[in-house]
Amino acid sequence: MSDRTAGIGEPAATEEKAANRKGPGFSRLFRTYGTLTIFILLVLLASTQSDAFLTERNATNLLRQMSGVGIMAIGMLFVILTRGIDLSVGSIAALGAVTSAMFVQDMSMPMAVASVVLIGAACGAVSGFLIAFLRLPAFVITLAMMTGARGLALILSNGQPVMPGTSGQGLQNFGTSFTLGLPNPAWLMLSLFAIAFLILNFSRFGRLVKAIGSNEEAVRLSGISVPWYVASVYVISGALAAVAGLLVTARSGVGSAQVGVAAELDVIAAVVIGGASLMGGRGDVVNTFIGVMILGVIGNIMNLAGVPGYHQQVYLGVIIVVAVVLQNSAQLFRR
Repeated sequence: MSDRTAGIGEPAATEEKAANRKGPGFSRLFRTYGTLTIFILLVLLASTQSDAFLTERNATNLLRQMSGVGIMAIGMLFVILTRGIDLSVGSIAALGAVTSAMFVQDMSMPMAVASVVLIGAACGAVSGFLIAFLRLPAFVITLAMMTGARGLALILSNGQPVMPGTSGQGLQNFGTSFTLGLPNPAWLMLSLFAIAFLILNFSRFGRLVKAIGSNEEAVRLSGISVPWYVASVYVISGALAAVAGLLVTARSGVGSAQVGVAAELDVIAAVVIGGASLMGGRGDVVNTFIGVMILGVIGNIMNLAGVPGYHQQVYLGVIIVVAVVLQNSAQLFRR
């Protein structure tokens, strides 16, 4: 890192080091490995509740089902690291689902996929520009995009499911096929998590995204154009949300404007369970992936145990709160 950016984020790092010296070793360990600990405990609990949980079929189904949420969680992590929020991911996923079913009818597969990703990126660019350059509240702007993208999906589909037809068979084959024992959507999710890991940990862009959330003023004073970086994370989030919607069409063979309703809540929950701070600057890709799996295991175990749907929402809310409290126990105890 250059001398101009070497000091970026140092106040937050200094505070963390001081807190580590003050806090007990257990707190430091749990802050580092808390998400993994929670995941292991949930897996052990689930295995005692149902013999079907640890089967290969259930594991592959879980990975396939969580692939869309996982892909959206990557984009949400980038946004949250900059102290932002993106409420539009579910609606952009719906737009991606509808447009992918439409485009494969008239375009080649690579062109259709690229067009869907560009539409999602464009939605993110609109939100990012208004948030980063005009300094408008992220909550309000992404809420407006959530409404607008869903409305556009409904207009394009006339409120009806869109069938890709025989020309979309290649897309459906991808969504329902396996490679080396894992569903293709799971491989796509894992690949994107790997790319995000490399970007956040080994690139200047990743370091600056974290630094902006930790100390935006220091980044600005170092001569970095903060608005461009903030806008870019919303572009990433929008593009990945559209990919998640495309995967739904690939899996189900139908493009629906009802895809992703309330998905933003699951995505934010997964990122926060993974230890990311809504105050920005703290979070990592590996724990976000584990947070996605935790959310999937919670839903999976309740389904296997036959818990009614309405009850599941209550239990899920309680479990998320408990997981977040445990994840942030070190900070709570220091206060």
